[in-house]
Amino acid sequence: MSDIAQRTGVTVTTVSNALTARGRVSEATRSRILAVADELGYEVNLTARHLRVGRSDTIALIVPSVHDYFGEIADKLAVLAEATGRHLVLERTSALTESERAAITFQRLQMFDGVLLSAVGLDHDDVERARRRTPLVVLGERPMPATVDHVRLANEEGGRLATAHLLEHGARRVVVLGGSLGAEFGISHSRLVGWRQAHADAGVPADPRLVVPVQDYDVRHARAALTALIADGVPFDAVFAVTDMVALGAMSALAEHGLRIPQDVQVVGFDDLLFSDFLSPRLTSVDPHSRELAATAMRLLEQRMSGDDAPPEHVVNPVSLVVRGSTRAG
Repeated sequence: MSDIAQRTGVTVTTVSNALTARGRVSEATRSRILAVADELGYEVNLTARHLRVGRSDTIALIVPSVHDYFGEIADKLAVLAEATGRHLVLERTSALTESERAAITFQRLQMFDGVLLSAVGLDHDDVERARRRTPLVVLGERPMPATVDHVRLANEEGGRLATAHLLEHGARRVVVLGGSLGAEFGISHSRLVGWRQAHADAGVPADPRLVVPVQDYDVRHARAALTALIADGVPFDAVFAVTDMVALGAMSALAEHGLRIPQDVQVVGFDDLLFSDFLSPRLTSVDPHSRELAATAMRLLEQRMSGDDAPPEHVVNPVSLVVRGSTRAG
């Protein structure tokens, strides 16, 4: 900036005001300064600026995966961040505890104004240390300490809605594809709780043989898991898939075995991803209202970044069922 000031015959303060669009600088002077800055190859030292002003205008989103539901959440959060003049940086941990811990080290956290964290393996102490280092909002199903802002889905209610819908429309043996009897938390557990509740409400026995785990909630693993259930001869007339990607694998397995949807087997997914409305038949799915969840998470993070010391909030984002052609009601 000293070089630019010398070349243009103005003060360094005037150069700074012109380059940052602050202060009162005439248009002619600003144009002359910008032309010289371009000629000299001037570039802002962002690291120095961030140290000086105490912010980076960057938010980190740390998630297990960048596919499917998390991809949709990331897209909505990026739009909200851009509206406030910030950038969203995405980091994938593959649900590995060591990767999550690496992502919240002090050296990493000081790069960001705030962090949105979807934790799978971190314990309360890990999260509490991160909260003390940076403005933090936690997403997801893992139980969190009362000291941290936490936003999660009404997964139990979503599982109940999906299963109740199937039972109300004639199903009596509903597979929960992606459920896990041994899980203590996470979507495989919470959505299974809703599956059980719907059976209890309807007075229909819930056969534990219909709880079918799926590795990584992956399409191919889902297809293989349901194919194995069919090969074992376990009877069923409906599938509640814990994600839409799992539902896609289920629909593929059913088609390969000549089973019609919904005439022979009804199918409900969870996440209401964009492709769900373009399948044949169109997929009935639980809508997690991702836009509202993203807005809530960003609101809480903005409060923490502004220094608001209001009590932490634990928010359960509501869900609803979108009925389409993969169930008899559609």
